[in-house]
Amino acid sequence: MTTVLYVLAGIVVIIIILATIAPKSYDVNRKILVKKTVPEVFEYLKYLKNQDNWSPWGKRDPNMKKEFEGDDGEIGATSKWEGNKDVGSGEQEIKRIVENEVIESELRFLKPWKSQSDAYLRVKEVGADETEITWGISGNNKFPFSIMMLFMNMDKAVGKDFEEGLASLKDILENN
Repeated sequence: MTTVLYVLAGIVVIIIILATIAPKSYDVNRKILVKKTVPEVFEYLKYLKNQDNWSPWGKRDPNMKKEFEGDDGEIGATSKWEGNKDVGSGEQEIKRIVENEVIESELRFLKPWKSQSDAYLRVKEVGADETEITWGISGNNKFPFSIMMLFMNMDKAVGKDFEEGLASLKDILENN
Protein backbone atom coordinates (compact mmCIF):
# COMPACT_ATOMS: atom_id res chain seq x y z
CA MET A 1 0.00 0.00 0.00
CA THR A 2 2.84 2.38 0.88
CA THR A 3 4.51 1.70 -2.47
CA VAL A 4 1.33 2.66 -4.30
CA LEU A 5 1.15 5.94 -2.37
CA TYR A 6 4.79 6.72 -3.24
CA VAL A 7 4.15 5.96 -6.90
CA LEU A 8 1.03 8.17 -6.94
CA ALA A 9 2.89 10.96 -5.14
CA GLY A 10 5.73 10.64 -7.65
CA ILE A 11 3.30 10.91 -10.57
CA VAL A 12 1.69 14.00 -9.03
CA VAL A 13 5.13 15.61 -8.50
CA ILE A 14 6.11 14.87 -12.12
CA ILE A 15 2.86 16.38 -13.40
CA ILE A 16 3.39 19.50 -11.28
CA ILE A 17 6.97 19.88 -12.53
CA LEU A 18 5.91 19.40 -16.17
CA ALA A 19 3.06 21.90 -15.77
CA THR A 20 5.49 24.41 -14.27
CA ILE A 21 8.03 24.20 -17.08
CA ALA A 22 5.53 23.80 -19.94
CA PRO A 23 5.12 26.75 -22.32
CA LYS A 24 2.19 28.92 -21.25
CA SER A 25 1.67 30.60 -24.62
CA TYR A 26 2.59 30.46 -28.29
CA ASP A 27 2.95 32.88 -31.18
CA VAL A 28 3.72 31.47 -34.61
CA ASN A 29 4.00 33.71 -37.64
CA ARG A 30 5.50 33.95 -41.08
CA LYS A 31 6.15 36.92 -43.36
CA ILE A 32 6.29 37.49 -47.08
CA LEU A 33 6.88 40.48 -49.36
CA VAL A 34 4.32 41.26 -52.05
CA LYS A 35 4.70 43.71 -54.91
CA LYS A 36 1.44 45.56 -54.28
CA THR A 37 0.52 48.63 -52.26
CA VAL A 38 -0.69 48.31 -48.68
CA PRO A 39 -4.26 49.42 -49.55
CA GLU A 40 -4.50 46.84 -52.36
CA VAL A 41 -3.23 44.04 -50.13
CA PHE A 42 -5.34 45.05 -47.14
CA GLU A 43 -8.52 45.29 -49.22
CA TYR A 44 -8.03 41.68 -50.33
CA LEU A 45 -7.01 40.33 -46.90
CA LYS A 46 -9.91 41.66 -44.88
CA TYR A 47 -12.46 39.35 -46.54
CA LEU A 48 -12.81 35.93 -44.95
CA LYS A 49 -14.15 34.49 -48.21
CA ASN A 50 -10.87 35.38 -49.95
CA GLN A 51 -9.00 33.09 -47.57
CA ASP A 52 -10.52 30.14 -49.41
CA ASN A 53 -8.39 31.15 -52.42
CA TRP A 54 -5.05 30.90 -50.63
CA SER A 55 -5.45 28.99 -47.37
CA PRO A 56 -3.64 25.64 -47.39
CA TRP A 57 -6.42 24.00 -45.41
CA GLY A 58 -8.97 24.49 -48.17
CA LYS A 59 -6.71 22.42 -50.43
CA ARG A 60 -6.64 19.60 -47.89
CA ASP A 61 -10.40 19.23 -48.09
CA PRO A 62 -11.97 20.52 -51.32
CA ASN A 63 -15.36 19.24 -50.07
CA MET A 64 -15.21 21.22 -46.82
CA LYS A 65 -18.57 22.72 -45.89
CA LYS A 66 -18.33 26.49 -45.40
CA GLU A 67 -20.84 28.95 -44.01
CA PHE A 68 -20.53 32.71 -43.60
CA GLU A 69 -22.40 35.02 -41.24
CA GLY A 70 -22.38 38.79 -41.00
CA ASP A 71 -20.88 41.33 -43.38
CA ASP A 72 -17.65 39.90 -44.74
CA GLY A 73 -14.73 42.23 -44.22
CA GLU A 74 -16.25 43.80 -41.12
CA ILE A 75 -15.98 43.16 -37.39
CA GLY A 76 -18.28 40.30 -36.41
CA ALA A 77 -18.12 38.50 -39.77
CA THR A 78 -17.76 34.79 -39.14
CA SER A 79 -16.63 31.88 -41.28
CA LYS A 80 -17.61 28.39 -40.15
CA TRP A 81 -16.19 25.20 -41.54
CA GLU A 82 -16.66 21.47 -41.22
CA GLY A 83 -14.22 19.24 -42.97
CA ASN A 84 -12.34 15.99 -43.01
CA LYS A 85 -9.89 14.83 -40.32
CA ASP A 86 -7.14 17.06 -41.76
CA VAL A 87 -9.07 20.31 -41.24
CA GLY A 88 -11.58 19.45 -38.52
CA SER A 89 -14.32 21.93 -37.74
CA GLY A 90 -14.50 25.37 -36.23
CA GLU A 91 -15.09 29.03 -36.87
CA GLN A 92 -13.21 32.25 -37.37
CA GLU A 93 -14.65 35.63 -36.34
CA ILE A 94 -13.19 39.02 -37.22
CA LYS A 95 -12.66 40.86 -33.92
CA ARG A 96 -10.64 43.94 -34.85
CA ILE A 97 -9.69 45.84 -37.98
CA VAL A 98 -7.26 48.73 -38.17
CA GLU A 99 -7.43 49.91 -41.77
CA ASN A 100 -4.23 49.25 -43.72
CA GLU A 101 -2.55 47.79 -40.61
CA VAL A 102 -4.08 44.65 -39.09
CA ILE A 103 -7.00 42.24 -39.15
CA GLU A 104 -7.41 40.24 -35.94
CA SER A 105 -9.72 37.30 -35.57
CA GLU A 106 -10.62 34.65 -33.07
CA LEU A 107 -10.26 31.02 -34.13
CA ARG A 108 -12.50 28.59 -32.32
CA PHE A 109 -11.60 24.99 -33.12
CA LEU A 110 -14.29 22.43 -32.33
CA LYS A 111 -12.86 19.20 -33.80
CA PRO A 112 -10.65 17.23 -33.49
CA TRP A 113 -10.40 19.00 -30.10
CA LYS A 114 -11.72 22.22 -28.65
CA SER A 115 -9.35 25.15 -28.45
CA GLN A 116 -9.22 28.85 -29.10
CA SER A 117 -6.51 30.97 -30.69
CA ASP A 118 -6.06 34.49 -31.95
CA ALA A 119 -5.11 34.94 -35.59
CA TYR A 120 -3.74 38.04 -37.24
CA LEU A 121 -2.82 39.42 -40.63
CA ARG A 122 -0.58 42.49 -40.50
CA VAL A 123 0.57 44.62 -43.39
CA LYS A 124 3.44 47.08 -43.52
CA GLU A 125 4.75 49.21 -46.33
CA VAL A 126 8.38 48.43 -47.12
CA GLY A 127 8.60 50.27 -50.44
CA ALA A 128 6.50 52.36 -52.80
CA ASP A 129 4.73 49.31 -54.21
CA GLU A 130 5.86 46.62 -51.79
CA THR A 131 4.06 45.30 -48.73
CA GLU A 132 5.19 42.93 -46.01
CA ILE A 133 2.41 40.58 -44.87
CA THR A 134 2.66 38.82 -41.52
CA TRP A 135 0.29 35.93 -40.90
CA GLY A 136 0.22 34.56 -37.39
CA ILE A 137 -1.57 32.73 -34.64
CA SER A 138 -1.17 33.09 -30.89
CA GLY A 139 -2.80 31.76 -27.79
CA ASN A 140 -2.45 30.37 -24.31
CA ASN A 141 -1.74 26.76 -23.40
CA LYS A 142 -4.05 25.69 -20.60
CA PHE A 143 -3.34 22.82 -18.24
CA PRO A 144 -3.26 19.86 -18.97
CA PHE A 145 -2.74 20.62 -22.68
CA SER A 146 0.23 22.81 -21.80
CA ILE A 147 2.13 19.65 -20.90
CA MET A 148 1.54 18.32 -24.43
CA MET A 149 3.32 21.43 -25.75
CA LEU A 150 6.55 20.09 -24.25
CA PHE A 151 6.36 17.38 -26.89
CA MET A 152 4.68 19.32 -29.72
CA ASN A 153 6.15 22.36 -31.43
CA MET A 154 3.47 24.78 -32.67
CA ASP A 155 5.94 26.44 -35.01
CA LYS A 156 6.64 23.12 -36.71
CA ALA A 157 2.95 22.18 -36.63
CA VAL A 158 1.66 25.22 -38.54
CA GLY A 159 4.71 27.16 -39.77
CA LYS A 160 4.94 25.33 -43.10
CA ASP A 161 1.20 25.79 -43.61
CA PHE A 162 1.64 29.54 -43.17
CA GLU A 163 4.52 29.55 -45.66
CA GLU A 164 2.42 27.61 -48.19
CA GLY A 165 -0.55 29.91 -47.72
CA LEU A 166 1.52 33.08 -47.99
CA ALA A 167 3.16 31.81 -51.20
CA SER A 168 -0.31 31.21 -52.69
CA LEU A 169 -1.44 34.63 -51.48
CA LYS A 170 1.59 36.30 -53.08
CA ASP A 171 0.86 34.55 -56.37
CA ILE A 172 -2.79 35.66 -56.31
CA LEU A 173 -1.99 39.28 -55.40
CA GLU A 174 0.85 39.73 -57.86
CA ASN A 175 -0.67 37.87 -60.81
CA ASN A 176 -4.30 39.03 -60.76
